[in-house]
Amino acid sequence: MAGKHFCVPFADARDADWCLAHGQSVMWDNGAFSVWKSGAVIDWNKLYAWLEARLGQPHWAVVPDVINGSIEQNLELIRQWPFHKNVSAVVWHLNEGIDHLFRLIDLGFSKVCFGSTEEYEPVGGPAWERLMYTVFNELDRRGLIGVIWLHALRGLWLAGDIFPFSSGDSTNVARNFKNTNRYVCPERMARRIDAIQCPITWSARPEQRDMFDAA
Repeated sequence: MAGKHFCVPFADARDADWCLAHGQSVMWDNGAFSVWKSGAVIDWNKLYAWLEARLGQPHWAVVPDVINGSIEQNLELIRQWPFHKNVSAVVWHLNEGIDHLFRLIDLGFSKVCFGSTEEYEPVGGPAWERLMYTVFNELDRRGLIGVIWLHALRGLWLAGDIFPFSSGDSTNVARNFKNTNRYVCPERMARRIDAIQCPITWSARPEQRDMFDAA
């Protein structure tokens, strides 16, 4: 797997230094999804200390966030972030509204991640897809498709779909190469994923209006 791109979560960082030494790039995940699912608590100061010697181009880190937290709570975590914006990504939670997405874009971080919320689970499901039509239509109207680096958290399987994400992450290879009836080479799995790309343009899609909207 040397030379591949890796996502390493702070919640399970056993292979962090190997990935840093041998990977083409590493996305350092803040572990918020694991916290959301397990109810655990992360000491963000320990995350900052962990990243200190590991964060620099071409590697980048996801700024701490609280899934289903308030906008102000997440903005405060952004304000506390001690690292340069050029090696950092902020998280837009899908229930925070499109206006907030553009506020985050205006902060000038190098990447924006699309993050989980209960209302839009699962990633790629009907509710998620309807929202993405609206979001990408608006990004296109503002001339931002292909300009802003958009990362799909847990969305690597969307590679080759219609949505122009710049990158995505997944536990697919790390978990599933050993879960079949016969051993599957992880490098081969990664090579197949790397060969499938998202489009860099967007064609406007019809948006589904709420049935209670005024005519």
